[in-house]
Amino acid sequence: MDKMWAGRFTKALDKEADDFNSSLHFDCKMFRQDICGSIAHAQMLAKQGIITAGDCEEIIDGLSGILEDIENGKLTFDNEAEDIHMFIESELTARKGDVGKRLHTARSRNDQVAVDIRLYLRDEAEKVNDLIYTLIEAIRDKAEENQDAILPGYTHLQRAQPITFAHHLLAYAQMFMRDATRLKDAVRRMNYSPLGSCALSGTTYNTDRYFEAEKLGFYGIMGNSIDGVSDRDFCVELMSAFSIIMMHLSRFSEEIILWSSWEFKFVELDDSYTTGSSIMPQKKNPDMAELVRGKTGRVYGDLFALLTSLKGIPLAYNKDMQEDKEAIFDSIETVQKCLSIFAPMIATMTVLKDNMYSAAQKGFINATDLADYLVKKGMPFRTAYKIVGQTVAECIEKNKVLETLSLEEYKAHSELFEEDLFHEISLETCISTRISAGSTGYESVKKQIADVTEFINGKESIY
Repeated sequence: MDKMWAGRFTKALDKEADDFNSSLHFDCKMFRQDICGSIAHAQMLAKQGIITAGDCEEIIDGLSGILEDIENGKLTFDNEAEDIHMFIESELTARKGDVGKRLHTARSRNDQVAVDIRLYLRDEAEKVNDLIYTLIEAIRDKAEENQDAILPGYTHLQRAQPITFAHHLLAYAQMFMRDATRLKDAVRRMNYSPLGSCALSGTTYNTDRYFEAEKLGFYGIMGNSIDGVSDRDFCVELMSAFSIIMMHLSRFSEEIILWSSWEFKFVELDDSYTTGSSIMPQKKNPDMAELVRGKTGRVYGDLFALLTSLKGIPLAYNKDMQEDKEAIFDSIETVQKCLSIFAPMIATMTVLKDNMYSAAQKGFINATDLADYLVKKGMPFRTAYKIVGQTVAECIEKNKVLETLSLEEYKAHSELFEEDLFHEISLETCISTRISAGSTGYESVKKQIADVTEFINGKESIY
């Protein structure tokens, strides 16, 4: 296949160099977006009288036929083509002759590439957004089912205070809700058209860039033609959002891995989302969660690879920028795969409430509530803190827990202790008396579930 830029050259490109230069094997993903952008460009050229209405119809007919043939498998990508843009233009020219050659009037491959990748990422980010909402809904449903499940809350991976499992889950719902809004913000900043920037300086033709932008669903145009072809910060911003999503998934994965271990046994993953051992028949491994945790580093790597590629590139377009696609494509596909496996893994997970409650009864996680009991009786908090610390030390020495110390033993530490302290330090009371907004208290958790439900019901398109 002759190169579209071959007129200047007297020698063919070295085969190895040609293969090295080619991006078709990965940018072929954008064939729909390339054809969509080309149709809008042809319509603009005809509207402005740069090409005839008849030529526009022929071009659109040819492009529509190419799209149909690619989708139904009749047309396969030619590995001799340099990229998807040249492949489609060559195929159009083969089908429509000189009419096909008119399509590239008043545009460059530089702005063509820039518009294609924005369209592609917009489409794929919408899929990520859908998957995030599906996960939030799965978390919400599991939280609704487990509003009464009490377990230890942890700091430093040490038992700290009693919480409900619903409260813990809803913390992740909040994280993923922010991820959804962060992704939407990134897409809305990305959703401006570079088409018409041409190579870097615009064109001498009387084009209508706003018409093209509207046809393609953009909010408007890139205001500077150099920025239009050389900007890739929208890729970096999306990949940053993907990295944060993966960080949240990885943290959640880590807890699921811990919770499903025999040492915790707070949850059991469904057989559909675990694997066994080749040698140990008793094993049930949380491989899906472990893979999500591992793939987080891959998405981070994609982000840093692109940042490193872009950091020294002068304006405007440089071939280095071809490296954006493999990184961003891998990043978005990895996030999609991880999200698609995570929601059903959560939805099918069995919560072992009795084990959670048993763990919550140990570790003196109601010690703060005991201190608060003394504060309500008029004691300064720091004094109460010290007395409860001494009481805990006595429990450890006597191999007891706070619930099993006698009232006489309590009164040896303070006369303010009365029989009602045992009610105050019960796990259920510790939960129900948490009345601050956003707390683990039962009413607060109901409000949080309602807020998440409102967020889910308010879902809209990402742009």
